[in-house]
Amino acid sequence: MRIGSGFDVHAFGEGDHVTLGGVRVPHRRGVVAHSDGDVVIHALCDAIFGALALGDIGSHFPPSDERWRSADSRQFLRHAAMLMAQQGYALGNADVTVICESPKVGPHAHSMRENLAADLDSEIGRISIKATTTEQLGFTGRGEGIAAQASVLLERR
Repeated sequence: MRIGSGFDVHAFGEGDHVTLGGVRVPHRRGVVAHSDGDVVIHALCDAIFGALALGDIGSHFPPSDERWRSADSRQFLRHAAMLMAQQGYALGNADVTVICESPKVGPHAHSMRENLAADLDSEIGRISIKATTTEQLGFTGRGEGIAAQASVLLERR
């Protein structure tokens, strides 16, 4: 077995939605990011890359590379899944926590889980999405941005 953890954060900026777990979630603001700024998928990719000892998402998809401008982060996750399979691993489970005051994550969690399960060739029951606030403390509490942390367990196939 291999264990990995990941973390991602993006500041809020112009826009009318955020993308979380591949789901377009209506919000009064967007995120400042090179790709679509999906903190759920970015944290999850980092957790997988960490478990495989393959660096971080920036080493696979550098923000300096224009190919990734406004990219759909689900392609990053499918790349992580391919590397996982190439090394002989499958997802044991993934646990993701979104940290923000808004938007509300709960109404979209099932759709996010479906997307992640599809991209990781996994069962939805192996993927958890939950959210927490910081009780109005720090940058997320002040509504300046959004963050996510992820943990994964990979099992040898």
